[in-house]
Order: sequence, then C-alpha cells, then structure tokens
Amino acid sequence: MKKKIMNVCGMAFLAISVLACSGQKKGATDTVVSADSIKIIADVMTSEADSTGYIVRVGEIAPDFTITLTDGKQMSLSSLRGKVVMLQFTASWCGVCRKEMPFIEKDIWLKHKDNAEFALIGIDRDEPLDKVLAFAKSTGITYPLGLDPGADIFAKYALRDSGITRNVLIDKEGKIVKLTRLYNEEEFASLVQMINEMLK
Repeated sequence: MKKKIMNVCGMAFLAISVLACSGQKKGATDTVVSADSIKIIADVMTSEADSTGYIVRVGEIAPDFTITLTDGKQMSLSSLRGKVVMLQFTASWCGVCRKEMPFIEKDIWLKHKDNAEFALIGIDRDEPLDKVLAFAKSTGITYPLGLDPGADIFAKYALRDSGITRNVLIDKEGKIVKLTRLYNEEEFASLVQMINEMLK
C-alpha cells in the first residue's frame, strides 16, 4: 500500500514537473501548455503498467477508440459491442509481428471471418497508409488493418513506448478477457482456443 501511494505521488510530481517545464510564460498568471505536454501528462497519470507494459487489465472494459481502416472506412470499438473482438497491435518494423501475423491469418481470421459475431482489427502503430498497405501485402494477411497515428490508440492499452506485438481479446460485453505480448506458441494456441470457445 505504501509503495502504491509513493508511486501515485511520484506520477503526480512528474506530471506537475512536465506541466511547469512545458509552459511558456505569457504574463504573470497565464501559462500555455502544448498538446504534446497534455498527452505526456495523460500518459503519466494512467494506471500503473504491468511487467509487459499493459495499462489495461483482464476484466476491465476495453478503452473505446475510433480508427480509420486502410480502405478509408472509420470504425469505433464501441460499434462492435455484441461481437467477440480481437485487436492486434503491430507495425512493419516489428519482426515478431511478421512472424505472428500469418498464424493470425490462418488460425483465427480465415476460420472466423464469416462469423457475424467476430471482428479482428490489426492496429498499425504510427505508420503512413502506403507503408501499412505494403506491410499487409508482404505478410499475406487479409484481415482489416487500421492506422494509429502517434500511437494514440496503443497508448490507451499500454505504455506509449512499450513494445509490440500485442493481442487484446474482448468479449461481447466489451470486457478484456485476454492480453498477449510477443509470439509464444503456447500462449497463441490458448488465444485461438479461447476464441473458438467464445464463438461456439
């Protein structure tokens, strides 16, 4: 408990420090705070991360977001309520992502893509559209990919600078039921099994 209080105090102090350092004096009482500073403060004040960098937990409602897919369509997570949803955080420079994605395609997407109760979204971290399209082509995946400029969606789920690949499995009520990090055959098999069970 004492450690948790110290951590909260430390985060609050850091947030205040960032705020103080980022402001530019306009007058005696006016301070201008940049959007980047506000983003840093918001990140600092989020709940404590686990050992893999996640700031969300199993059992919590998945944070909502709106994403633009590579075909230009926009989609919000909340619009998928009532479906089993899998989010995959990825990027073209991530070797582990490239290793995992063909398995996601074969073992999850191709098996469940025609199921109206399932949705899968690959969320590409901070890369332009042309790079994301080339990435999809090179990995041979056909599931939807969306753009995450500035990794703002990613930062709702994990520390902004923490690594990928990551999968977040969400139930029909919008609750997180599984979180994975990196590609581990056993863990991936348990993810596949859980999706199969949820869609029976």
